[in-house]
Amino acid sequence: MISIDPTSQSVQDNYKLLIGSIIPRPIAFITTLTGEGVLNAAPFSFFNIVTANPPMIAVSVQRKQGGVQKDTARNAIESGQFVVHIADESYIEAINATAANLPPEESEVALAGLTSAPSEKVNVPGVTEAKVRMECVLEQALPLGGTVESPACDLLIGRVVCFHVDESLYENGRIHAEGLKPVGRLAGNDYAKLGEQFTIERPV
Repeated sequence: MISIDPTSQSVQDNYKLLIGSIIPRPIAFITTLTGEGVLNAAPFSFFNIVTANPPMIAVSVQRKQGGVQKDTARNAIESGQFVVHIADESYIEAINATAANLPPEESEVALAGLTSAPSEKVNVPGVTEAKVRMECVLEQALPLGGTVESPACDLLIGRVVCFHVDESLYENGRIHAEGLKPVGRLAGNDYAKLGEQFTIERPV
């Protein structure tokens, strides 16, 4: 077993250990609106559940060089709203296309050929290609890491105000994972499908 002190190596080396170890990571495909009404979209794999009471999710949006906020974080913080879609096999190529570095006035949704869908409780549209999407209002935004002057990321905590689930996946309040066909993020350019499933009973 190799022991590594994270303070003895670079940020990039620590990043490689994190993304190579914490796998597969669920992918949040997020849409936001600019102040001018442009629909932006981007995928993020530092993503998970916070609580079910009320339903909240968390997404860490890494900042650019010099602590500059990405469009997703800036738009979500300014508007207080965003939509999270679960990445699945049916549109993962389009999701990947939205990772292109476009200026804020250009829509990644349009670039990827995705179809916008009106939301019910927030002003930010979602995309119809996703089998599961969640309308969110921003509960908290926390600048973390780096320095006070130049944080490393913005942790967005969103409260889900509306779930949209494809009816083919939904039964008795549950979602069928096999039908969803979620895609997870690995390191580098690699992704993972759902794969083999198994069951272990929790101890009483």
